[in-house]
Amino acid sequence: MIAALRALRDRARGPRKARLERFGAIVQLVRPRALVFVDRARARVLGLRDGGALWANPADDGVIGRAPLAAPLEAHLQLTNRCDVGCTGCYTGASPGGAPREYGLADWKRAIDELARMGVFHLALGGGESAILPWLGELAAYARGRGLVPNLTTSGLAHLDNVLAHADLFGQINVSLDGLGATYAKVRGVDGFARADAALAALRAVKREIGINVVVTRHNFDELGAIFAYARAHRLNEVELLRFKPSGRGAAAYGAMACTDAQHRALLPTILAGARRHRLRVRVDCSYVPMLAHHQPDRALLAGLAVYGCTAGNFLVAAKATGAATACSFAPPDPLRPRIDELAAHWTRPDAFIPYRAWREALEPCASCSYHDLCRGGCKVVSGHAGDPTAPDPECPRVVDFRRAEAPPPGTRRRSLPVV
Repeated sequence: MIAALRALRDRARGPRKARLERFGAIVQLVRPRALVFVDRARARVLGLRDGGALWANPADDGVIGRAPLAAPLEAHLQLTNRCDVGCTGCYTGASPGGAPREYGLADWKRAIDELARMGVFHLALGGGESAILPWLGELAAYARGRGLVPNLTTSGLAHLDNVLAHADLFGQINVSLDGLGATYAKVRGVDGFARADAALAALRAVKREIGINVVVTRHNFDELGAIFAYARAHRLNEVELLRFKPSGRGAAAYGAMACTDAQHRALLPTILAGARRHRLRVRVDCSYVPMLAHHQPDRALLAGLAVYGCTAGNFLVAAKATGAATACSFAPPDPLRPRIDELAAHWTRPDAFIPYRAWREALEPCASCSYHDLCRGGCKVVSGHAGDPTAPDPECPRVVDFRRAEAPPPGTRRRSLPVV
């Protein structure tokens, strides 16, 4: 990474993309593909010498997380809520008819203009199934023209020809694969493994940056090693693990699908073993940081790699198929009803994206946790499903242990604490 930054400094007069922040800047690298957070001193070395109002406060120098970023790093755009598959745990509740008054091509172009003006780096395009949209390629090309990198998630079960025709426009294409063979059908409620497998083979034949998204459930957790082996055998460049969340149809299926506490505690060792054995890049979504912190990894390493917990309404923002802006793809619409094509005006409001930005006001056991500034209290969508989005993530191992200690076994009396 240091070598890549030096190379970037050496060609500072050439094309690059960077964005000023209170702490310095965010620089987009091509090889390796990364967004690098640099302090003000390094930003000056790279030629970003005038931070303007963002650098006016000396106390912000080198501080990440004290306030939201100047703009999101990425925007997750649900281009449509149309899909014929009907998966049991669909996070949007997608249906063949889609959502009323969905955005069209002109609307999404207007949204991309807004995101480009703000300095957003990446787009994550999905659905429903966005491959059904005849203008998907045109929108991806438009995003490229505005300096954003569009990435795509698809089921691979419909209109694969539309994705293949425009594969070169996307930075990364991931196919949703929530299990192998019969496990796929058990998790999704639909027997689509053979078609998804064929889609991966066809996409990999025309593009190197092909991976899989795996929504991890109690039914496929024990198969993660086999999924990693599958990815390696098919020459895929990444596996992204997503926590099953209670949104869309997934809310009704959550009790039967969510991982157990034992599985959550075993997540990091399972990932490390699989990634090392198969020499594979494995990514996890931000909701899994409580499960990583349970193993007490080096805090400085996590911070250096920008491994943060819930970054909704900060590092990322999302939009429903209707254009409604949300803190993340799984979050309900913001009560203030912002539109994604009018995001800049909403982004700087002090009451924007609450409770996602209010993570510093955490209760115990988060308040005293040494990882709290990185974990940020875990997944607010999971907490909200349990009754209070501001509460600590109920599936965090530390929270589970804390609540067990608070609740005496049945038939016993709570022991009073001594008065000091």
